[in-house]
Amino acid sequence: MDGGKKSNKSFSSSPVSLQQFLSIMTPLIDMEKEAEISASISSGSSRNLDTAQKRGSTILNLKCTNAETGLMGKALLEFQSTKGDVLPAHKFGPHDVVVLKPNKAELGSASLGQGVVYRLKDSSITVAFDDIPEDGLNNPLRLEKVANEVTYRRMKDALVQLSKGVQKGPAADLIPVLFGEKCPTVSKKAVSFASFNSNLDHSQKGAITKALSSQDIFLLHGPPGTGKTTTVVEIILQEVKRGSKILACAASNIAVDNIVERLFPYKVKLVRLGHPARLLPQVLESALDAQVLRGDNSALANDIRKEMKVLNGKLLKTKDRNTKRDIRKELRTLAKEERKRQQLAITDVIKNADVVLTTLTGASSHKLEGTTFDLVIIDEAAQALEVACWMALLKGSRCILAGDHLQLPPTIQSVEAERKGLGKTLFERLASLYGDEVMAMLTVQYRMHELIMDWSSKELYDSKIKAHPSVAGHMLYDLEAVQKSSSTEPTLILIDIAGCDMEEKKDEEDSTMNEGEAAVAIAHAKRLVESGVLSSDIGIITPYAAQVVLLRMMRSKEDKLKEMEISTVDGFQGREKEAIIISMVRSNSKKEVGFLRERRRMNVAVTRARRQCCIVCDTETVSHDAFLKRLVEYFEEHGEYLSASEFGYE
Repeated sequence: MDGGKKSNKSFSSSPVSLQQFLSIMTPLIDMEKEAEISASISSGSSRNLDTAQKRGSTILNLKCTNAETGLMGKALLEFQSTKGDVLPAHKFGPHDVVVLKPNKAELGSASLGQGVVYRLKDSSITVAFDDIPEDGLNNPLRLEKVANEVTYRRMKDALVQLSKGVQKGPAADLIPVLFGEKCPTVSKKAVSFASFNSNLDHSQKGAITKALSSQDIFLLHGPPGTGKTTTVVEIILQEVKRGSKILACAASNIAVDNIVERLFPYKVKLVRLGHPARLLPQVLESALDAQVLRGDNSALANDIRKEMKVLNGKLLKTKDRNTKRDIRKELRTLAKEERKRQQLAITDVIKNADVVLTTLTGASSHKLEGTTFDLVIIDEAAQALEVACWMALLKGSRCILAGDHLQLPPTIQSVEAERKGLGKTLFERLASLYGDEVMAMLTVQYRMHELIMDWSSKELYDSKIKAHPSVAGHMLYDLEAVQKSSSTEPTLILIDIAGCDMEEKKDEEDSTMNEGEAAVAIAHAKRLVESGVLSSDIGIITPYAAQVVLLRMMRSKEDKLKEMEISTVDGFQGREKEAIIISMVRSNSKKEVGFLRERRRMNVAVTRARRQCCIVCDTETVSHDAFLKRLVEYFEEHGEYLSASEFGYE
């Protein structure tokens, strides 16, 4: 069904046994770890630091502009560009592990400290450190992204636990079902439920009934815009009502926070493990650390934190080494005391929660040691490595996986590890093993105009998706203050750069870009804004990193576009905008399309759009691929066809 993927020798469609899985995966995790380490080191030690910055794995010329004490005694340092402007394009994300170094330090030199990205803004990056780095904060600095070895260690541990889990442990009966050795079972009793959410559609209600009837495994297949998270939240509420203790996970922090936000109004006893990536008040309130601070020790803990804040301030101002050493010693003692007071409270908070929410890596945190769950729910399961899923699955006797194996797969650094099967997800494996027996697909979508949806529905979902009446015919010019114009009237637009002399180029990192096409994409965005569309309602998606950088540079020269988002397809997964412009980049005489032919990538790109989808491409190049040719023909038939020459580009 997803023709963009090569067939896989290590995983055939026949069931893979537990022993086969263990023997295949163990070396692949090492392979992936090595690939990530070499990517971060080679980019950090590439020809020069400027190149490393262009690759996005290093940010140069930073100054430390603020220090505060975060939860659990972490030191939060904020960095901005020494020039005070927007940070360059980079690949840093919340929770990435980074090291801090003097700006001009030798490659491979010792770091001033290692931390985790805590907050990201256009012009600043905040990093959480266990301790404030010793020296050098008053000089220009740089941050380097490094491989997170903890994740790989935890994955290896999960495999060891999995090999033992068959004999004992909460998942002892679940494991054989997930490896096809035992059939899935369903409750004999008819399940009925009173919805917490009164707006559920028939396909969501059917999926929830099936989920509640499952005794071991259920797959919720949620195509774009069909309310997958809404359905997951209803399942959690129904299970809590039944008295279940639930572990809810996702591959990314953003997806976990999304579930926390949606559960919050229902006053469920929940706890969010780990640093919330986006510090929204409701997510922060649910964080384990915050709940611990509200516990009996909170007054004392607050006093300690106030004291630490004063000391941190002194530390940044003082130049005297001996004074610094004394302050640091005192800070360490205080942090240790604070952690000890909170450790006991952690156990209580987790014990009293109905729902514990965390990333998959966080599921193997020592804070959950010895805690078992009635149900493990994994959202975004089709984007998670199977090995990562096992970190959570081993803690429960039932599981529900939600996702869409026809959207983007997990990101894998090692080409060889991917070829040997690391990228085959558990969701995909179970879908081919059991199919409809354990799966339900949501079929009503609430995001896109039906013309945008129909292409995706026909091409990937057997024409089963229907647009909800509230969105089926919505137009850009229905938005407040947007005028009806030749730019806002069409739902689908194809801007063809063929014959306009806009060939692709390679940048020094061998990523592909197309200057002419970027200019056309920006020109269309400007037309939309001139017709009253907010720039924050527009997104430009392109599969190539070099094109992202180029488009962002062009955006910085246009004041009226500064709120417009520009990102790769991966960066937009799970998101939406009123208008999406897709820059395909490829334009060459050999008619090579590269990884544009990956169906899942294009599915995600097109389905981010709510009211208008505009594709900018060289139709002669992209139509060389049969799948892309059908996409071009669909846009030509149902949308507006323009040549780039109409934008003043010949």
